[in-house]
Amino acid sequence: MKKLLVLILLVATASYGTAQNLSSSYPVYNGKDLGLTYSPKAATFKIWAPTATAATLNLYKSDIGGNAVRSINMNKGENGVWQITLPENLKNSYYTFQVNIGNAWSEEVVDPYAKACGTNGLRAQVIDFNETNPVGWAQDKSPNFSVSNKQTDAVIYELHVRDASIHASSGIKNKGKFLGLAEVGTKNSAGQSTGLSHIKELGVTHVHLLPFYDYNSVDETKAAVQYNWGYDPVNYNIPEGSYSTNPADGKVRIKELKELIKTMHSNGLRIIMDVVYNHTALTKNSNFNILVPDYYYRKRADGSFSDASSCGNETASDHAMFQKFMIESVVYWVKEYHVDGFRFDLMGIHDIET
Repeated sequence: MKKLLVLILLVATASYGTAQNLSSSYPVYNGKDLGLTYSPKAATFKIWAPTATAATLNLYKSDIGGNAVRSINMNKGENGVWQITLPENLKNSYYTFQVNIGNAWSEEVVDPYAKACGTNGLRAQVIDFNETNPVGWAQDKSPNFSVSNKQTDAVIYELHVRDASIHASSGIKNKGKFLGLAEVGTKNSAGQSTGLSHIKELGVTHVHLLPFYDYNSVDETKAAVQYNWGYDPVNYNIPEGSYSTNPADGKVRIKELKELIKTMHSNGLRIIMDVVYNHTALTKNSNFNILVPDYYYRKRADGSFSDASSCGNETASDHAMFQKFMIESVVYWVKEYHVDGFRFDLMGIHDIET
C-alpha cells in the first residue's frame, strides 16, 4: 500500500510539473492594494499581469452598452503590476482592463480584485464605500456567545437567499432579494411566521447562505424567473446583483446585503458565507486567465485544464498569487461585510498550506 501511495504522488507531481515551474518564475506582488484605491481627489488602479507588454484602463459612463469614454495606457510597476493614478473624482464611473500579451490585445475584463460592479458583473464600478453603509453599521457586531450558548452548540441552517422569501404566500415584500430575507415580523395567510422571523423561532444560531457573491448563471437584465445555486463564481468580492433591487448600481447590492447582515446580527443570528474558490464559472476566458494566461489554474501534462471540481477547471491555490487572492478575499468579507464564518466548497482541492 505504501508503494502505491508513493506512485500516485509521483504521478501527480509529474502531471503538474509544468504549471508549478511556470508559477515559480513569475514575480510575486506583496502589496495589498491590487484593484482600485478610491478617494474623491484621485483613483489608483492596479492589476497584476506579469506577462503583459502593455495594459489599458477603459472608463465608461454606463454599466452595459456604449463606448468607452476614455482608454488610458497604464504604467508598468514592480513585480508584474500595471498601474495608473487619475487625479480626479471618478465616483460612479465604470471600468474594465485590457492587456497586450504576445502582440495581441485581450478582450475587456473586470479585475479579479474589483469590489463593485454593474449589471451581470461586466464592468467594475468606482464607488464611495461610505455610501454603502446602513444606519448604525459602525455599531454592528456579531452576537456574543454566552455560557448557555456555546460555539459547540451552534445550530446551522443552510439557506438560499431567493428561496427564503420567494413563495407567493410568504408575506414578504422584497421576494427573492437580500432585503426580503431582512424583513422581520412577516407572516403567511395562516398567521405563521415566515422568512427571518421563522428561522429565529427555530432556535437557529447560524444561517449558512448558499453563494451570494456575483455569479454567472442568472442574467440580471431579465425579470423572468431564473434560478441557480450560485456555484459558478465570476466576481468573488462583489455581492450577486440578482439579489438586489438594482443590479446596475454597485452601491445598491452592497448596501442591501449589509442591511441583511445587520438585521441578522440584531436578531441574534450569525451569517456563514458559502465560498467557492476552487473553480470559476469561466475557464479560458475568465478574467484570471486573460490577465495571466495559464497561471491561476492547474493544468495537466498535455496542457489541458485539470478538472478536479468537475466544473471545467480547478484553481491553483498553491500558486502564490492565487493563495494571496483567497486569503485577502476572505479577510475582506469579514472586515467590510462583518461575515461571521465561511463554508469552503470542495476544500480538498486546495493545498494544505493555504
